[in-house]
Amino acid sequence: MKNDSELLAAMPVRKAFFRLALPAVAAQLINILYNLVDKMFIGHIPGVGKQALAGVGVTAPVILAISAFAALVSMGGAPKASIFMGKGDNEQAEKVMGSCAWMLIVLSVVLTAFMLIFGKMILQLFGASDNTILYATDYMNIYCVGTLFTQLTLGLNAFITAQGKTLISMCNVAVGAVTNIVLDAILINGFGMGVKGAALATVIAQGVSTCFVIHYLIKPTSQLKLRLKNIRFERKLLLPCILLGTSPALMQLTENMVAISFNTSLQKYGGDIAVASMSILTSIMQFVMLLLPGLVQGAQPLLSYNLGAKNISRVKKTFRLLLICCLSGSFLIWLVCMLIPQNVASIFTDDVPLITYTGKSMRIYLAMLLIYGIQVACQYSFVALDQAKKAIFLTIWRKIILLIPLIFILPRILSGSAMGVFLAEPIADTIAICTTAPMFYYYYRKLK
Repeated sequence: MKNDSELLAAMPVRKAFFRLALPAVAAQLINILYNLVDKMFIGHIPGVGKQALAGVGVTAPVILAISAFAALVSMGGAPKASIFMGKGDNEQAEKVMGSCAWMLIVLSVVLTAFMLIFGKMILQLFGASDNTILYATDYMNIYCVGTLFTQLTLGLNAFITAQGKTLISMCNVAVGAVTNIVLDAILINGFGMGVKGAALATVIAQGVSTCFVIHYLIKPTSQLKLRLKNIRFERKLLLPCILLGTSPALMQLTENMVAISFNTSLQKYGGDIAVASMSILTSIMQFVMLLLPGLVQGAQPLLSYNLGAKNISRVKKTFRLLLICCLSGSFLIWLVCMLIPQNVASIFTDDVPLITYTGKSMRIYLAMLLIYGIQVACQYSFVALDQAKKAIFLTIWRKIILLIPLIFILPRILSGSAMGVFLAEPIADTIAICTTAPMFYYYYRKLK
């Protein structure tokens, strides 16, 4: 317990930041790699791999939505718990965690029932065809039974991170990932269970991760204890957590809206090659969102804990380091994509026309990535510093008010050019950054 407090309150900021951030980035990398391996197993199911992969792909927006509900609770609850820890009030921090655990359980029951009743209809709305609906429903029906494990793993692991234990959080993710990959091989290849085997492997893996997370939170070594008496509805504690978690949850939920908008508009103005190009650009952005949120997760316990402890100079040092790291990361990825875009595209495809097309669209779509680190650092810091309304506004402003309308407006202005669709991203980013940076600077100056 003493070591946790020393890391967050006394260890040099640079050393503490990287000790927390590196495991968080590694956890993001593990998640991406195991998702890729999962798709590889499904795609190689004998005879039906292509249809099975398409069917499971249709479930992605639903799975993202389920994860967003976990973020709604945990991404607000974890900073709140860190702030109470900074004030020296661990009892209140444990009550926050207990109340959030109660909410995660309730959400699991509601989501499971909802998806089992309406799942097929929702999957059809998201694009499942007659050829893929069977695979999509087979996967989704089993996955939904494990919603409780998904919610508890994602939700409670954030409270381990809040204690500054990002290495433990990473290990919990790694255990689930390795279990999933091993079970994929056994259930899909060994027992020939196909898509059902993939879903069952995921559910069991999430269950294993949940056991590791809960086991740590009830151990004496955990600074925050998950106590049965605290797992109950506490309105005064829970509602502020949900308000604070609304911004990161909206960021996940609106990804579906943005993806659908891009694909719809690109299909209309550029056809299949434009949609395929967008798929490659989305994969590149996955690597951006691997690095930057990992850095943010490293900074969150430091920001929240020291805000609670009223150690403002340490809060400011942490934010400055986070900003430098996020800007450096986004700039380096931007530089590579601007200098050798076709080489980057060729990593994902060997189709020459698609590589050429993506080389052009990449330079447009990622034009403002060089300063995108400002947006990420400021917006997520607002969440860590208990500024819920500002964080929610910035999420709605960038994606819903700016980006989605621009996706449909710009190609009309530019005579039906698909490049107008790609141009929506840098324009939205520019306006958003010009809004976010002054907002955060004004808040930063007032911190005392």
